[in-house]
Amino acid sequence: MSLVKKFATVASGTLMSRALGFGREMLMAAALGTGPVADAFNAAFQFPNTFRRLFAEGAFNAAFVPLFAKEIETHGTDGAKRFSEEVFGVLFSALLALTIAMELAMPLIVRYLVAPGFADTPGKFETTVLLATIMFPYLICMSLAAMMAGMLNSLRRYFAAAIAPAFLNIILISVLGYAWYRGLDAHAVGFSLSWGVLAAGLVQLAIVWVAVRNAGISIGFRRPKMTPNVKRLLILALPAAITGGITQINQLIGTAIASAQDSAVSSLAYADRVYQLPLGVVGVAVAIVLLPELSRALKSGNLIEAANLQNRSVEFTLFMTLPAAAALWVMAEPIVRLVYERGAFAANHSTPTVAAILAIFGLGLPAFVLIKAFTPGYFAREDTRTPMIFAAISVAVNVATALTLFPRMGAPGIAVASAVAGWVNALMLLAVLIRRGHWGRDVPLLKRIPRLVLSAAVMAVALYFAEHWLAVRLGPGSPLVVKATTLLALVASGALLYFVTAFATGGADFGMIRRNIGRKGSPPLG
Repeated sequence: MSLVKKFATVASGTLMSRALGFGREMLMAAALGTGPVADAFNAAFQFPNTFRRLFAEGAFNAAFVPLFAKEIETHGTDGAKRFSEEVFGVLFSALLALTIAMELAMPLIVRYLVAPGFADTPGKFETTVLLATIMFPYLICMSLAAMMAGMLNSLRRYFAAAIAPAFLNIILISVLGYAWYRGLDAHAVGFSLSWGVLAAGLVQLAIVWVAVRNAGISIGFRRPKMTPNVKRLLILALPAAITGGITQINQLIGTAIASAQDSAVSSLAYADRVYQLPLGVVGVAVAIVLLPELSRALKSGNLIEAANLQNRSVEFTLFMTLPAAAALWVMAEPIVRLVYERGAFAANHSTPTVAAILAIFGLGLPAFVLIKAFTPGYFAREDTRTPMIFAAISVAVNVATALTLFPRMGAPGIAVASAVAGWVNALMLLAVLIRRGHWGRDVPLLKRIPRLVLSAAVMAVALYFAEHWLAVRLGPGSPLVVKATTLLALVASGALLYFVTAFATGGADFGMIRRNIGRKGSPPLG
């Protein structure tokens, strides 16, 4: 299967999840707006979600996948099964102990880490503690699910792991529909959503568990034991967890800072949901597919194939994300107005703030996606320390910038800090890959990048003038159907203009498409 076809397999599942996420956020915005319960729920959910990215997706997609791939290459399925059971025993025991400790300490954690700004607001702090207490066990389910997703990706069985997250949104949409039908108040909606998050974790774990069994690997529980393989995993996983979850670390810091201002936490969360669509569809797909493919190429000594994988991934990443970034920057307000502006979501206050945050996130989008394309170049070589150092620098940049800008700009200042930190991280990752000779010089790619940037800029200018020309049809007084059809027509026209310009200037060509679609990989195992 070609690299792009693998990207598309993962992206299709991710797209379904993110599209449903749009539906979820639209209903949440209508039910809760950017009020205190929305702030409390988003802050509470951010905490277990951050730990999930740090100790699950970040650590295991960075440390577990290369070691699992090595076991498959050297000892076959039996060796991979033994290694998985060793890891499962240690991981489950550690997660159980962590969850118990966090549940007992939740009031202190919310007060001093998650949302210190809520402590002075009567009722808001207590609500956040209760919601976080309900949702934190979600971490156990999702961490174990992430491990099994890593196994499936190493076996080149991508779809089940990609589609499982959609069930979080399916369940939460069902909860919101029930709440609307029963006429529940905001607090009841918040608590119902929290229980829905926990239920979704159990469902997602069940899906990937069944998929791993169908792939021929049945995992049994082993008594936790620090075997050499597990020790190696832990050595790699700690820095990988920090690196892989850098975006979530920055979001957690942003949430803590934003908690000092009413509505800022929920405004950041709503903007994040929109920009997560292109980030998830392109960035997550590239990261998930590239790491096991790159690990296999390096383990077999095929350095030319490894360099080709990296270059084609960046080529695909920029080709798809530059126009998305330009569109978010130019059309943030019409997008927010269409997706969220109804019910409790106030047009005069919520829309401008969320739109400003979304536009800034758009400028950081290429950096966030490139990070996911660059880090496998380190992780596949079992170097998790270097990206961790860069992640720490990125966090320092984020904190300093956010603390400087938030008092003057509010929530948009936190978005600026996140975008700046993302670009700093991406450039450091690329510079060291080049210095070490781990990045193959690709002259055609270097020539295409400025042409792709130019094509995205041409599209952005055209969309800017078209948006102003159609301002009445996109305005708050326009019917929903008119706004939706107008915005979709603008998006389609902008995409067509981008692709035409990219091919006309040489930013893209049919040879590039053939190289990506036609490149064959090794046959799947299992």
